[in-house]
Amino acid sequence: MIQIIGAGFGRTGTLSLKTALERLDFGPCHHMLGMLERPSELDGWEDAANGRPVWDEIYRGYRSTVDWPGARFWRELTRHYPDAKMILTERDPDRWYESARDSIYRVAMAEDDGSDPVLAQLRRMAKAVVWNGLFGGRFEDADYAKAVFTRHNAAVRREIPAGRLLVFDVAEGWEPLCRFLDVPVPDEPFPHQNDRARFTEMLDGRMGSEF
Repeated sequence: MIQIIGAGFGRTGTLSLKTALERLDFGPCHHMLGMLERPSELDGWEDAANGRPVWDEIYRGYRSTVDWPGARFWRELTRHYPDAKMILTERDPDRWYESARDSIYRVAMAEDDGSDPVLAQLRRMAKAVVWNGLFGGRFEDADYAKAVFTRHNAAVRREIPAGRLLVFDVAEGWEPLCRFLDVPVPDEPFPHQNDRARFTEMLDGRMGSEF
């Protein structure tokens, strides 16, 4: 059963948040990159992109979700899991756009050579849910993409009651997250997992020199 829903866009510290939530025993936590190792999940997300989600099947075995594709469906998920808490990871829009453009968008738009069918299906799903769905195929228009980002964050802040929502910058570390979740602060540094070099390293084995 999902207890925590991350509404923040990809490249707002979502992999760091995933790692932190799992350290706090709110895992397993769903994240886009994990589907490279769990390709059986992709069919369910393609169904969701086509308006046929079965949330309890999609999230079977998970206790939390962050990043896309889940963040695309935050309204549906908040209704389906009414007791789940919400976390909105935020970042400066200019820095977010540059980071997303040069990493996850570049990967999604790369031409498939047919050698990795799992990566090809992940790209197809990501295009349907995020790049053509959320951004309407206009992500390369920086002003438009940043406006979508800003409107999304404002909508989450506006529609989710304050007691259910944590607006979070991962640079703040453990304290606000643990206070919101009512759990002790671990005696270790907060994880910072997804800088651009780390993202490149994670995909290098799948894409070789393409990325």
